[in-house]
Amino acid sequence: MNRIDRLTAILIQLQSKHVTKAKEIADRFSISLRTVYRDIRALEEAGVPIGAEAGVGYFLVSGYNLPPIMFTKEEANSMIMAEKLMQKFSDKTLSKQYTSAMYKIRSVLASADKDHLTRLENQIEVFQPMENILNIEESSFLSQIQDCLGKKKVIRITYQGMNDKKAIPRNVEPIGICYYANHWHLIAYCRLREDYRDFRIDRISSIELTKTIFSEKHQGTLRDLIKKLMSSQQLYKVTIRFDKSLESYLNKYKYLYGFLEEKKIDSWIECSFYINSYEYFAKWLLGLGEKADIIAPEKLIQYVFKLSNKLHEQYTKKVNPKNKTLTDK
Repeated sequence: MNRIDRLTAILIQLQSKHVTKAKEIADRFSISLRTVYRDIRALEEAGVPIGAEAGVGYFLVSGYNLPPIMFTKEEANSMIMAEKLMQKFSDKTLSKQYTSAMYKIRSVLASADKDHLTRLENQIEVFQPMENILNIEESSFLSQIQDCLGKKKVIRITYQGMNDKKAIPRNVEPIGICYYANHWHLIAYCRLREDYRDFRIDRISSIELTKTIFSEKHQGTLRDLIKKLMSSQQLYKVTIRFDKSLESYLNKYKYLYGFLEEKKIDSWIECSFYINSYEYFAKWLLGLGEKADIIAPEKLIQYVFKLSNKLHEQYTKKVNPKNKTLTDK
């Protein structure tokens, strides 16, 4: 990127936030802080009213605005891709809002670029397997939660955990949202449990914004809190070898079972998982038969052995005294 383009991009970045740190600019363009200071000085000399607060960052003086920004074709292309992903990996509230934003973006494009996007839109598809498990259409709280995050207000949710017999009302202090294991999650401080909790958003049946504002007492970033929550769960590492004929199947479903990493060995694919239930994982493996071989731990082997014995006993009863199965003639 030449300097003129970079100066324009820095100006846009300054307008996008109330205050922008010099390090944010340096990191974005892979330049030194000294270069950032020179670029800011160049913009000031060009007549751009830039204010600075020691130890905080730079900002555009109130009342100064850039004229409407035109998008490049490449930027518009990326937005089409983002729209396709939004339709599949967000709930209906965010998807609707993003589609509305895309209409506004298209409205400022040149006619040729509009035609280009229309053609491109029909040539990109995102297929989401297991939609019946994701329940994306049933969730409509992502937009509300985003609003709550910005206002730093306590929200009242009705939530039914995996082991709860019924939904329980809770007052929580929202910290952030994240997407993993095919679900959106709300990370929040639960006032009922007096600790940080991970709430799967598709298990929230109602949400209400209260008038209570919580203080900035929460320590660490969202990423730090997620790591803390994950480390506090009782997880077990298991290693399984799968026949290579299952490669396509594994690529589709392994992330539902805590997939960690994999390596290919001869005719096998060796995968590691972090799981929180031996029994649940054993039931999955049992359905794969001889194409899945447990390497470790011993305890998982015992679970599979017990389950297979139960199945053997169950179907042995269905074999008649003449040692013929019910389907034999």
